[in-house]
Parts: sequence; structure tokens; C-alpha cells
Amino acid sequence: MDLAVHLNRISPVPLYHQLAAQLKDAVANGVLPKGAFLDNELDLADRWQVSRPTVRRAIQELVDDGLLVRRRGVGTQVVNDQVRRPFTLSSLFDDLSAAGREPRTEVLELTTVAAPDDVAVSLDLPTGTEVVHVVRLRSAGDRRLAVIRNWLIRDIADGLTAEQLTSRGLYALLREQGVRPHYAHQRLGATAATADEAAALGLEPGAPLVTMHRVMQDDTGRVVEVADSVYDAAHYSVEMTVVET
Repeated sequence: MDLAVHLNRISPVPLYHQLAAQLKDAVANGVLPKGAFLDNELDLADRWQVSRPTVRRAIQELVDDGLLVRRRGVGTQVVNDQVRRPFTLSSLFDDLSAAGREPRTEVLELTTVAAPDDVAVSLDLPTGTEVVHVVRLRSAGDRRLAVIRNWLIRDIADGLTAEQLTSRGLYALLREQGVRPHYAHQRLGATAATADEAAALGLEPGAPLVTMHRVMQDDTGRVVEVADSVYDAAHYSVEMTVVET
């Protein structure tokens, strides 16, 4: 990265803030293009003749503003466009495809397990009833985006294969089997990445994540799915339209 900065060392404006402002302008103007990597802090400090803490604090401003993201073992990168999803009953796979992004899926788990107590309650099943548990890592191109966990009643999911889940969205597969997602209660939240979640998404532990909890019914009124997903907050947002009535 060959970016020239001009700092006024007698200005009352702190150097880190001057530096952050110029970095933000460089991102906005495309001088620092989306997906570009910054050099390491020591090299930048030497080039710009400032201290490493000054560089770190300037970069942190852009991280806090969602313009840069730090990735363990990779470096500091200008954020690509966020994946923006409508607040509708849809599959992330299909939303990525519709947006022209390249959805990629790694199936981390596909097993039959005894439903956890809270899942059994949500699915209106007796405690201990077996369900199909699916865990997937969803990416947009090479960008790791989400860890998606689903619990599905067995009579709609026993035939699912890892190969199918790698190449198709879950809801498309269910529709092919005659199961029509119809209604869902969804809850959005936020959390800090656990060590396992951070490792899966290529983030630092404690990185901000968007959470989504979903309980879905089909068009017969059966509760057929519970989902708990976490998304890299730097690359994911949910949009909704609110109308006054």
C-alpha cells in the first residue's frame, strides 16, 4: 500500500485523528479499494513518521466505523460491501445468489441428536425426541460470513445429505420435499465471538457478531425448524421497512 498522508504536527487535532480522517477519505475515494490490505503497523509507522500506537489508534477508528476489519493471521483489510438481507423468510444461500454473491457452504455437522430442552419446547416435541442437527459454515466467495445451526424434525430432514446442503439452500431442499416454509418468529441480537466461533469465521475472539434465532412453521402449521446463527458483523446487516398504520 503506497498511501501518502500529510500530518500537521503543530495542530491541536491529535495525529491519530488526522491520520484516521485521511484513511477514511482514501477508503471513500477508492484510493484504498475494497478488499485491499494495509501494511503492518510497524511499516506504516515508519513510512508516516509516527509512533506505532498512533497508527494502531487510527486504524481502530476505522475498524470501529466498519471500514476496516482485522483478521487473525491475515492482516487488516478494507471491508467489502456488506451482505444486506431483507427481514423475510428466506435462505441466506438464496439471498447471496440473488445479490450476485458466490454462496459457499461447508457442512460441519449433520447428525441425529436428542433435542436440547429449549429446542424440544420450541418444536413442540417431548423432551429427548431425536431431531436432525445441521451446522454449516456459510461464505460469500472467500469471505467467511456465518455459522448456521439448525434443528429439524426428522420426518422432513432424515433424507438430507451433506452434498445437498453444500450445493443448495436448506429451504429450497425442503420445498422440493413438499415442505413449504410459511411463518417464522425471528429474533436479532448481538454477541461477542467465542473461541470456536472466531476460529470458524477467521476472527479474533470477542469480535462482534450478529445473532439470529428463528422458529419456523410450514404451511400446515407444524413447527419444523429451530435455527441459531451468528454472522460476522463487519460484513452482514439486516434491512426492514417500517410503515406507520
